[in-house]
Amino acid sequence: MDSAAHLGALDADGVTIAVFGCGVDIVYPPEHAALAAHISERGALVSEFPPGASPLPAYFPQRNRIISGLSLAVVIVEAAKKSGSLITARHALDQGREVLAVPGNILGGRNAGAHALLRDGAKLVESADDILEEIHLGVGEKESREANPASQDPVLLYMTLGESYDLDELSSLCGMDRIKLLQRLLELELGGAVQRVEGGRFIRFCGSC
Repeated sequence: MDSAAHLGALDADGVTIAVFGCGVDIVYPPEHAALAAHISERGALVSEFPPGASPLPAYFPQRNRIISGLSLAVVIVEAAKKSGSLITARHALDQGREVLAVPGNILGGRNAGAHALLRDGAKLVESADDILEEIHLGVGEKESREANPASQDPVLLYMTLGESYDLDELSSLCGMDRIKLLQRLLELELGGAVQRVEGGRFIRFCGSC
């Protein structure tokens, strides 16, 4: 399912980030080597483990907190009671992220975890619009951002072309907390609108982005 999500993002000309449960120099499973190479060209390969670290089972639940931390929201599509996806959902709640779940067949237990999240107050997802609404990116707003993204983006709106800003300054200007701001700056950097420069500062260098 992870590979399908990455492929979907790439096929839609989007940006995607793969978080490894091993060193970034080890592709696991190895048959995803071509996919990892594609992601590195259009996104990023990320790991907190040193190069050469083997893909141990304990590492994958540990890396889930990075996945949720990089996300605006976590959507649980299918999860049994002991699914690793529920670990990601718990991290997301701890980090103040939105948690959403897709309902499924009640037979067989494959959706028991997702249904438990829904009972606990997770947002019900029946279509992509439900997700866009939860992260405050409605269809109309999405079209507007595509037509004139610089005038709509909550960070680029406060960045003058060619000027550099530190994190605290940008946080004060746009009213966004540092964690969410760093996440958005990473997205903008991967999209080519912002560049990280010396001293941990950020510069906007794309006038149409």
